[in-house]
Amino acid sequence: MSGAAPHRPGAWLARARASLAEIDGLRFRGRVVRAAGLGLEVLGVPAQVGEIFEIERMDGSGSMLAEAVGFRDGRALLLPLEDTSGIGSASRVEPLGRSLDIVWSPRLLGRVLDGLGRPIDGRGPLPEGARMSVRRDPPPALRRRMIEKPLPTGVSAIDALLTFGRGQRVGVLAGPGIGKSTLMGKIARDAQADVVVVCLVGERGREVRQFLELSLGEHGLARAVVVAATSDTPPLQRFAAPLVATTIAECFRDEGRDVLLLMDSATRFAAAVREIGLAAGEPPTTKGYPPSLYAHLPRLVERLGTAERGSITSVITVLVEGDDLADPVADAMMSLLDGHVVLSRELARRNHYPAIDVLTSVSRTMGQVVEREHARLAARFNELWSAYTEAADLLRIGAYRPGGDPVLDAAVQSRDAMLRLLRQPSRETRSFEQTLALLAEAVGSA
Repeated sequence: MSGAAPHRPGAWLARARASLAEIDGLRFRGRVVRAAGLGLEVLGVPAQVGEIFEIERMDGSGSMLAEAVGFRDGRALLLPLEDTSGIGSASRVEPLGRSLDIVWSPRLLGRVLDGLGRPIDGRGPLPEGARMSVRRDPPPALRRRMIEKPLPTGVSAIDALLTFGRGQRVGVLAGPGIGKSTLMGKIARDAQADVVVVCLVGERGREVRQFLELSLGEHGLARAVVVAATSDTPPLQRFAAPLVATTIAECFRDEGRDVLLLMDSATRFAAAVREIGLAAGEPPTTKGYPPSLYAHLPRLVERLGTAERGSITSVITVLVEGDDLADPVADAMMSLLDGHVVLSRELARRNHYPAIDVLTSVSRTMGQVVEREHARLAARFNELWSAYTEAADLLRIGAYRPGGDPVLDAAVQSRDAMLRLLRQPSRETRSFEQTLALLAEAVGSA
């Protein structure tokens, strides 16, 4: 018949689906059929890896969230994002049809969030904003801007000898108790960044408040967002916390801001990946870490750095067991990052703070962001400090006689000036210009 609408195959199916979607309460629901270790096996619901589910608690205390991490014998394998108390074999399970996301707003500054992006600071609900998935792609490689400008941190040993660039990704390698948290707090307070995002993974609850009040302080918190997943939270929440913090940093970066992301620590993130991987049935490899760890780490690191607008300069701590830099997580991170700062237990024993071993540390972008004279002075400083440390035992026992080595003679003469540069009280702030003056003094006195 003339004028009739042409028949479109499949159009009736699309209309039927749209009609069904409008029917209130039409949802897939399943139930928990097995709980083993960290995992919950669910029957009766379609699932995608990374999808979030809501699970009813049988004790009437509400519900909890879980994420699909795999499949086993036709069942969905879920890992909890929250405490599993009250979950039983008759608990109903409902897919939410989305991956983990957060609410982002520029007014997040000054807030403290948990590993799922929910407020824990007692200051009421978060401001309204856009919902952002925490699983995002990194900027395309060829659209990243070059790292060309320095980022002063306020730490003279770093600014003079290991200068960070805006958009650089740096690791801080340290054993426990060497001053890692104090150094992170100082950088958070004094670094010349527009916004600071702090991610604390697997910390003790006491240490979170201590970092907020003693290390970061009221002034530092005012321009920061803190994401904290303490050691007692489920491994999936400790895994999610760096993704949440990175997403917040990306949103500020996309506004054109220079963001500083501090993450403590990659080792506890890796431990969470290990727990998740083993629960999902992955085979353990070196030190029990599953193969997926070596996929998660580069995916996380590559989201950081420069983009077409703004930058994310990241400082990520790595705990090294027994101060062994060959630890698998440390080794993997050093291959991914643009430099590393090594904290020395030997220096800490001598009350030398910050305990930065400048001779084993490196910034791979320093040559791109400092003036030629600065680079020359830093190279000369390293030459003098290396000569002094190598001869330290001879100097202590009086076995060295001046005149035998011109470089060592100059190093001995410059010792006090070099130490003034390397040592710095945690509450002392030094500008980039003051640091360069100390560097010139140390080298010029030789």
